[in-house]
Amino acid sequence: MGENSTASTETFRIPDAALRRIVELACLAPSIHNTQPWAWRIGAGTLDLYADGDRRLTHADPDGRNLMISCGAVLQHAQVAAAGLGWAAEVERSPHNGAHDHLELLARLRFRRLAKPPKAAARDLRLLAERCTDRRRFTSWPVPADLLQDLAARAVEWGSGATPVTGVAELFTAGILVGRAFDREAADPLLAGEQRRWVDHSDADGVPSTVLPPHYAAQPSGTRIRFEDGQPVPDTGREIEPGDGLILLWSRHDDAAAWLRVGEGLAALWLEATRQRLAVVPLSQVIEVPETRADLRYQVLGGAGIPQLMIRIGWQAISRSQLPRTPRRPIADVLGEGRG
Repeated sequence: MGENSTASTETFRIPDAALRRIVELACLAPSIHNTQPWAWRIGAGTLDLYADGDRRLTHADPDGRNLMISCGAVLQHAQVAAAGLGWAAEVERSPHNGAHDHLELLARLRFRRLAKPPKAAARDLRLLAERCTDRRRFTSWPVPADLLQDLAARAVEWGSGATPVTGVAELFTAGILVGRAFDREAADPLLAGEQRRWVDHSDADGVPSTVLPPHYAAQPSGTRIRFEDGQPVPDTGREIEPGDGLILLWSRHDDAAAWLRVGEGLAALWLEATRQRLAVVPLSQVIEVPETRADLRYQVLGGAGIPQLMIRIGWQAISRSQLPRTPRRPIADVLGEGRG
């Protein structure tokens, strides 16, 4: 899977220091509301990935789908990080119920020394550090259809279904469904409260308000007000603007194993988009609302698969400054060190 499959027959055991470094790089992965719902454990030359059910969003993600997609992203980043450091990761998967337990084992990684790192090793390690979620409005420059196809192909290589949404009718329908889902969730006080709790949640997780311009403030009526640099600006009422690229990630099955693969595909797509200097914004709301998810499946995908995540892709203005980095949990916390 991916670019890290060619390994030597040498059986050097990977040092614990290298395993810690792989975990550090992997944990730069995206996650729903930056909840970072994962845990790692170092074994005898192995890494075990767990889903942390205590970090599941109970109202927005009752089935644990978004949690598992997040864990798939960190799993993909671990494989890329290992290859960049000169190790091939072999993954044994064991997802079960979508992480309703405190810690659920998802995968065990075993490592073999590569004869030599991939040619793109340094680039891939740099992309892991550069990747971020930029929620600001994109420019009006359209993303070419062939580039969307290339990005979708990256997700497919990692086991996810991926379909660019390029038809006029499908784009129109997707825009309506995304807006409808945003409105439904904004009008739900439990969902809105849960999302607010993860804004400025802590200095180790959650979404800092400093990375949210423009953001949408949910009003009691469900109306959204857009802000740019702290000031209200006219809002078109659309979550998707003309020129935005859309890719729909999907699967044949709707279970934890499929969600994990979708997360790996998402992460691979995102790294390639970062290489192309494109910004990526996941739109999970249209999947979280059952009605819009069903309409998306049949009106946009034609019933060919089960939608798992909508991705909005576009270009940011060259003149815009870099966003502050979102926080990450200390490596000792992720590894469960120092606990009794």
